[in-house]
Amino acid sequence: MITWSVLIGYLIDLVIGDPEQLPHPIRAIGALIGRLDRALCRPQEEQGKQYAKSLILVLCTLLIPAGITWLIILLAFRVHEIAGLIVCSIISAQMLAARNLRDASYRVYAALQRGDVEGARMAVSMIVGRDTDALDEAGITRAAVETVAENTSDGVIAPLMYLLIGGPVLGVLYKSINTMDSMIGYHNDRYRYFGTIAAKLDDVVNFIPARISALLMICAANLCGMDGKGALRIFRRDRYNHKSPNSAQTESVCAGALGVKLAGDAVYFGKLVQKPTIGDATREIEAEDIRRANRLMFVTEALALLIGLGLRIWIIKGVIG
Repeated sequence: MITWSVLIGYLIDLVIGDPEQLPHPIRAIGALIGRLDRALCRPQEEQGKQYAKSLILVLCTLLIPAGITWLIILLAFRVHEIAGLIVCSIISAQMLAARNLRDASYRVYAALQRGDVEGARMAVSMIVGRDTDALDEAGITRAAVETVAENTSDGVIAPLMYLLIGGPVLGVLYKSINTMDSMIGYHNDRYRYFGTIAAKLDDVVNFIPARISALLMICAANLCGMDGKGALRIFRRDRYNHKSPNSAQTESVCAGALGVKLAGDAVYFGKLVQKPTIGDATREIEAEDIRRANRLMFVTEALALLIGLGLRIWIIKGVIG
């Protein structure tokens, strides 16, 4: 059942994505985190209390969504196996973000193509955490490409892997961790201690998927006719040029495949943050690189799906046999 639900979920995400007018579990998880954050986070408290309260937030964010997901699936299967498959497939689709990531980044691309720099700034501000007010066309394009490259791992390949391993419940657990990190995993005055557990947990669950994603993306670069050798070279050299042990894994591959320089200094919440660059500027970055980064993402996802389904079927046959 997991095999079919992941395959159907992949196709649903590929074709229609996540219509904004429909309810989505990630938004519900985000709302839960927001309420717990407001109720528990007290930056003025001593470190020990902040860690203890953050642990409460983490446990609630893991157990409540996963428990509700398990209950919904159980009830659906009690109605009928087809109902269970439909529910599992829809939840699986909602854990994958490839189509939504493509649509969001293409809004940036479309604005740049129209020469609407202000519109492009607005569009890219919806998908990045940095301040975008002062970004020029190159900076806007770079931010969009970086987002697609990084989220190829934690928004597409990693949830796909966890879905293949443990179905929708494990997929929801992973996305709960990922959402926690995106909301409270900042090293600022508010979350310096309160967000530490969530950030570290996200590093752990993404450690292996990020590296698998990078290797698959190198293969995808070759299949797409991009610079596969450059992708491998920059991956080896720059894959740790980020404060996170995982974020630069796919960013470095993308930079090498496209032959552009990514990352570097950026402004967050009005403060300049110095960061190392990723890749070599063998040419100037251009709006078309947003489309190329998306092509890399989709081919990487297809490779992950084919290999993952193949391994799952092989393992199941081995166990049954």
